Amino acid sequence: MPYIKVWIHLIWATKDRYPYLKKEIRQMVFKHILENARKKGIYLDFINGYTEHVHTLLSLKATQSISEVAQALKGESSHWINEQQLIGVKFGWQDEYIAVSVSDSVVNRVRDYIKNQEEHHRTKSFAEEYQWFIEKYGLTKDSSTRG
Repeated sequence: MPYIKVWIHLIWATKDRYPYLKKEIRQMVFKHILENARKKGIYLDFINGYTEHVHTLLSLKATQSISEVAQALKGESSHWINEQQLIGVKFGWQDEYIAVSVSDSVVNRVRDYIKNQEEHHRTKSFAEEYQWFIEKYGLTKDSSTRG
């Protein structure tokens, strides 16, 4: 059995970045995503976000890929939100997401960053934050194609 610790900061947004995740349902949605992750054997360490996006800190198992975990969390949660009729219209997540590796030495800083999303977005829009991540990490649509 391998010994593995791979931390990932996974970020995704609502369809068209519409602010569906109002304060009154946001924590309910995050709690559901956390519970679903546990049921599926996904180690989701921390989750939070704001009106149009979600930040998670997770650790992958040897048998898990980022794309499979992202799809499992996003797909099931959008189905649940629609089933519960939490927002009154058909809900969906954007297809794209950001996933960056996190060094074990900065895990607590990432947790703090995720924890303070509401305060953080008083001064910076999600569009600005998203662009900052893309530039900071030199991301492309599929970073695995870089040579």
